[in-house]
Amino acid sequence: MEEKCYVFVYGTLRMGQRNQHVLQNSVRGAAQCYTNGELYDSPYGYPFLKEDETGRVYGELYEADQELLIKLDDFEGYRGPGKNNHYNRTIKTVTTDIGTVQAFVYVLPEDGDRYKLQYIEGGDWSVYSLLKNKESFLYFAYASCMDDERFIRSGVKHCFLNVEGRGILRGYKLRFVKKYSDGGRADIVEEGGIVEGKIYEITKEGLAYLFKREGVKKGCYRPIVLEPQLNGKKLMNVLSFTVVEKDSETSPPKSYLQEIFRGGSDVLSPEYLENLKKEISEKFGLQ
Repeated sequence: MEEKCYVFVYGTLRMGQRNQHVLQNSVRGAAQCYTNGELYDSPYGYPFLKEDETGRVYGELYEADQELLIKLDDFEGYRGPGKNNHYNRTIKTVTTDIGTVQAFVYVLPEDGDRYKLQYIEGGDWSVYSLLKNKESFLYFAYASCMDDERFIRSGVKHCFLNVEGRGILRGYKLRFVKKYSDGGRADIVEEGGIVEGKIYEITKEGLAYLFKREGVKKGCYRPIVLEPQLNGKKLMNVLSFTVVEKDSETSPPKSYLQEIFRGGSDVLSPEYLENLKKEISEKFGLQ
């Protein structure tokens, strides 16, 4: 039996990108993962990962076999070690929400300076390309951002009037893994399960508010792209936010939980809300 290996993709091969069809028959092991490096845009409309030990490049992890690697080598212009390659293929450590694996990654070759590259802050091609090309966005809110009262106090209620409905995100669980002085804050962790949330249509004004609220510049949360279902239909390129450095779970403040349940009461299913209350009660002893 052929040994299973992995490949990490970070550009146009990702779900929702123009070349996702190349991996359409492959098993995706993680949609939210990263490896060390820096991400750069090129004049050709696709990115390169440059080796770097301090930065992060976000992408997706797929199971691979020899047949797929041959296909990807051809697609990425990799001809072998020491050859005139468009990309080099190397092995890097990839971090997922449940652990680390070794995976093949296609990276910038040694002579890559010839490509006239532009650094991508944040290291996520899917987010970068979405924000670059659109003026309005679908946004998946799963915690206190479902609550209108905070929007009203901040003077941005007008940015969150267009509620599309209940989003169902499969493959994730709601965890309180962002630790603040008064308790934990919510995150979606890719470890199996279902998270329900509100899907809004927002403009760049609403997005700017969310970036500030989620502490993106401070490195608290980062924007991500998801594929939730709405009315039984899978949506592509829906924005949300996830914790950058996940802590161990911490009991959330009661006021924060009130925002979650108040905000979700008009859209989320009664079954989901009841199960969430039960889980929080059993885990943290909160009612």
